Amino acid sequence: MADRIAMEFEDGWVVNLGVGMPTLCSNFVHPEREITYQSENGLVNYGPLAVEGEEDPNLVNAGGQYVIPIPGMAVLDHADAFALIRGGYVDVTVLGAYEVAANGDLANWRLAGRKGGGIGGAMDLAVGARNVFVMMEHTTREGAPRLVERCAQPITAPGVVKLVATTLGLFEITPDGFVLREIAPGYEPDEVQAATGARLIVPPDLREFQTRA
Repeated sequence: MADRIAMEFEDGWVVNLGVGMPTLCSNFVHPEREITYQSENGLVNYGPLAVEGEEDPNLVNAGGQYVIPIPGMAVLDHADAFALIRGGYVDVTVLGAYEVAANGDLANWRLAGRKGGGIGGAMDLAVGARNVFVMMEHTTREGAPRLVERCAQPITAPGVVKLVATTLGLFEITPDGFVLREIAPGYEPDEVQAATGARLIVPPDLREFQTRA
């Protein structure tokens, strides 16, 4: 999923990666594109996740994972990091989610009925980034769908999600709802539909999930 989402990053983009699976996107570098990864905790233009023995305790991404410095990297305070986000300088943020609705509503900060949870930087990213992509498991541990007609979980931001990568495929948010652009190997559209809580549009040019690996 991280590889597939990273394939969507365009040359010159500033990319923010949310906590969890999205942080893996920095491991997939397109050789012909210049991508600047930005983290709300203050790193700009960092590289892949560090392997054991390469860790610098001062260089971590938003998820607290050690990352590799690259030429031109800058370290900012939180105010400047969020100024980049709120100023509209982030081309895309990749976030995890509890649910995404067919109209692009994003729910990723708290589960309904549970105490705790903090909206944190997700609120700023969801409305400040020019594009919002989501990476998540297709269903919950109990088998409930995460792609739904309407979110049952508290909304982080309405109508912001443009693209979703799950364990079952790649989905585009359109005015008509979810379009299944690519499908995971070994699955049929009917199986993906059965695991989804909203109607899927299956185009005639549906293809298998693409990766560079």
